[in-house]
Amino acid sequence: MNYLSMKHTAAAAMIAAALAGCSFAPPAKPPASPSPASYTVEPVADHSTEAGGVAQRFVPGARAVPEWWRSYGSDTLNGWVDEGLRNNPSLDAAKHTLEAVHQQFRAEVGDALLPSLDVGGQGSRQRALGTPVFGPPTNLYNVYAGQLNLSYNFDLFGAARYGVREAAAQVDLQSYEFDAARRTLAANIVVTAINASALAEQVTATERLTALAREQAELTARAYKLGSASHDDLLSAQQNAASLDASLPPLRTQAQRARHALATLLGRTPDQAPAALPWSQWHTPPEVPVSVPSDLLQQRPDVLAAEASVHAASAQVGVATANMFPRISLSASLGTGAFKTANLFTGAGEVWSVGAAFAQPLFHGGALRAQRKAAIANYDASVSQYKQTVLNAFQNVADSLVALNQDAQALQSAQSAAAAARESFDHSQARYKLGAVSYPVTLASEQRWQNTRLSDIQATAARLSDTAALFQAMGVQPSETPLAKD
Repeated sequence: MNYLSMKHTAAAAMIAAALAGCSFAPPAKPPASPSPASYTVEPVADHSTEAGGVAQRFVPGARAVPEWWRSYGSDTLNGWVDEGLRNNPSLDAAKHTLEAVHQQFRAEVGDALLPSLDVGGQGSRQRALGTPVFGPPTNLYNVYAGQLNLSYNFDLFGAARYGVREAAAQVDLQSYEFDAARRTLAANIVVTAINASALAEQVTATERLTALAREQAELTARAYKLGSASHDDLLSAQQNAASLDASLPPLRTQAQRARHALATLLGRTPDQAPAALPWSQWHTPPEVPVSVPSDLLQQRPDVLAAEASVHAASAQVGVATANMFPRISLSASLGTGAFKTANLFTGAGEVWSVGAAFAQPLFHGGALRAQRKAAIANYDASVSQYKQTVLNAFQNVADSLVALNQDAQALQSAQSAAAAARESFDHSQARYKLGAVSYPVTLASEQRWQNTRLSDIQATAARLSDTAALFQAMGVQPSETPLAKD
């Protein structure tokens, strides 16, 4: 080899090494996320208005609570969530999907980065034409062969490495989606249980209101016969009783549906739905964590899944770029062949081969360049989706904080009204026993109290549900260390 050839060879080697060392992919880490000073437009106090004897404290800078549903202080609720996390078929499907993606990652590593070794054997009987003049016109013979084949693709430009990185990102993505599924299932069980209990309590209150309305209609009918009530008074009382009667069936249907939904979340059939948790057993969690924005992005599975999508899209660009450069592979085989089995493993039957292959794409009708542009477009889309996911996470927390603060104020008003109505009813009963007021006055007083109870139940349910929403908005700790983090 002359000096010029040696110079060209060295230059080619240097170029190949440089190309192998450079990055063909855009940054795998998404751009820096915004860091708002506060989640809401107007600053939220560090505690809510006191309602039901509880002024919820929003703990700034706290980390997400792993099993936040235990903050409600109900062993029954804890058992339901644990049962759902064990038996829910959708969550089980997500778990198996994660395992499948993890095994695909392992397959990608073994196929792309490691040599492949195959063993093969063959036995056949053949009939071939003989040589004219010499020997019989045809020959019958057996052929036996055994062989080991070894092959390896040199990943000079990183196509295999980027493919493995993409597969690892897919594992991370599925892992975070599994975390999100667990988080959503737990929240759905809690909210559905709250809804079922609230509806059951509303059914009880409405049944009492219906009974009172019927009694009032009967009293009005008697008064009408005696001439002490007008026909309009009678019609109004009858209409009120009929309206309340009509409101009960839909309310009972909602209560039954809530129980059916809870059974399905737990992995049970609807006929095995548990009884609604007694309303008196619900307790508002006194503290709710409010993580700082930077911590929030590391706790929410949806944000982490969006980040893993950026990793995968970046690796796809690397694969598409590396596919435009040369590919080199080595292959070797070692085996033995013979016409008789007795000679199969003798030195005379040994066969082997060694080879190298080089391929440089020259013309593919613009397909490779288009594939790279498509991968870049997908990467840009994943970055934009990540930014939107971050904004949605901040909005989710902000909405939950505002809702909880307003829920406490609404509940305080509802409970004040209910307390006043109950006190008025108690006074009416006492005065009725003394003969100071008529029974219809006491009846109307209880109706007002029962109506305020309905508002109290609805306000309490909203506060309990929005508390669960804020716990969920804080996210959870990742279940395992991501594979694709750079």
